[in-house]
Amino acid sequence: MIVDERLTTYIDSLSWQIPEYLKEVEKEALEKEVPIIRRSMQTLLCFLLRTRKPKAVLEIGTAVGFSGMLMRECLEEDAVLDTVEKVPARIKEAKRNFKKYQKTDVIRQYEGDAAEVLCQLVEEKKKYDFIFMDAAKGQYVHFLPSVLSLLVEGGMLVTDNVLQDGDIIQSRYAVTRRDRTIHGRMREYLYLLTHSEEWETVILPVGDGVALSVLRNGKEKGVC
Repeated sequence: MIVDERLTTYIDSLSWQIPEYLKEVEKEALEKEVPIIRRSMQTLLCFLLRTRKPKAVLEIGTAVGFSGMLMRECLEEDAVLDTVEKVPARIKEAKRNFKKYQKTDVIRQYEGDAAEVLCQLVEEKKKYDFIFMDAAKGQYVHFLPSVLSLLVEGGMLVTDNVLQDGDIIQSRYAVTRRDRTIHGRMREYLYLLTHSEEWETVILPVGDGVALSVLRNGKEKGVC
């Protein structure tokens, strides 16, 4: 927890409450130890969607479908929502949840490795005005060129879990050996977002840290 837990609990109590069916999905996911977005991130994500009103949204990292269904609640009826997941067990669980809660017609699932699916979407010339990245943290930097191609100029990229429970500020030698690669890649990713002419970025200590990035220069597109 980056921000004081009592303060976070108080702020969450003031925020919009998710529908009952999503509370059920959230509870089941937590019982199975499946990571889902935290309450403060849920509130921020819905705020952004309701104020920006995007027409085409891409989620990188479906998990069990919780965040996809949450975003669907906050989007206009005619908005498109695509979501990508590679873990078979989570794909199956997301499909079950989408079917159970009648979301199969309003959420389109892509199955497979995110890097490959993103390249496929680039080749199909897909465009999104809002992208939510919540996948394997060590892969964020590798996904960025494709994201750059998929996002329209002025579109927003929201990246979750960028502060790694505060470990991001540690020296790489203070991080456990198994986490050093992810630590280094996340630092590289945040540097690119904050020092590139293509992006206007702010990093907030919400949940496990979130980066809000707007594509301000669409002239030089990324590649797969």
